[in-house]
Amino acid sequence: MSVSVLCAVDISNRDQDVGVLRQAARMADLDSARMDVMTVLPDFGETWVSGFFEKDHHDKAIEAAHAQLVRLCTETLGEERNASIRHVVATGTAYREILKVAEAAQSDLIVVGAHKPDLRDYLLGPNASRVVRHAPVSVFVVRG
Repeated sequence: MSVSVLCAVDISNRDQDVGVLRQAARMADLDSARMDVMTVLPDFGETWVSGFFEKDHHDKAIEAAHAQLVRLCTETLGEERNASIRHVVATGTAYREILKVAEAAQSDLIVVGAHKPDLRDYLLGPNASRVVRHAPVSVFVVRG
């Protein structure tokens, strides 16, 4: 059975998540683990807001996010390393989607970043905190 590391990044925090991606790659390399890198887009399709978007907006957003994710991985880790990474773009609430993908991919470790918490989330950001609390596997939190 192969080992699997899931790295969750926010492509809108590109500069901050370079460190998260590098740390996940180092940890994956320790066990020759498969590496999955994911990002989560908000779900505009299930709210009243969806009426303001074109019908194919979601598909275009997924396609653009995937391209950004691949570019981030390539620029950060190199083309050769990127070739072995599975890139996943999910839609919904970040922590829920991270947990779903981790379960589906049978991840052994989840790597997430903790970015500039505000006062009410001082220890961890809300998504990182929820992933840590609810994940059935170990979670490694990379501080910004």
